[in-house]
Amino acid sequence: MIQLNNSPTGYGIVARSLHWLVAALIVYQFVLAQRADSATLFEKLGILATHKSVGLTVLALVVFRLLWRSYTTVPAPPPNETRLRSSLARISHSALYGLMIALPLSGWLMSSATNTPVSYFGWLTLPDVIAPSEAWANRLMLVHATLFWSLSALVAIHATAALYHHFVLHDNVLRRMLVSNGDTP
Repeated sequence: MIQLNNSPTGYGIVARSLHWLVAALIVYQFVLAQRADSATLFEKLGILATHKSVGLTVLALVVFRLLWRSYTTVPAPPPNETRLRSSLARISHSALYGLMIALPLSGWLMSSATNTPVSYFGWLTLPDVIAPSEAWANRLMLVHATLFWSLSALVAIHATAALYHHFVLHDNVLRRMLVSNGDTP
């Protein structure tokens, strides 16, 4: 049976699905940004429109994930967890959430500064949040790129920590994000 909610020892299907869906969308965002760099102007417009829509999707999913996290139990740290590792995990998770929110917001600001609309898959166009400005556009491009590379570094640390828990500490930190207690492995 599939477990919807988290338990004290594992994540439910909602938290796990949101985790892996957001991770996949962030990888897709990187691919889209790389494709846009080498695309013709016409192709670039379509790629960036998709990039913006996916960014808004990531933002919405992260906000939903935070709401879900406040609704359900957060699994307890494994028994062998030290205070230092537990503190680092809390800090890194907070930073991950902050970056996953700041990145799409900085993209929206950058689009406003470059006077390019932010549309959600053509269904809804968001209002500009700042006036067009080449100076702000250049600053925000740097901010957006810096936030992305910061997120990339933190994701690499996050994945390394999960593998460390699995292969060195031999605890359930990675497994509980893959399979919940109520699921059949």
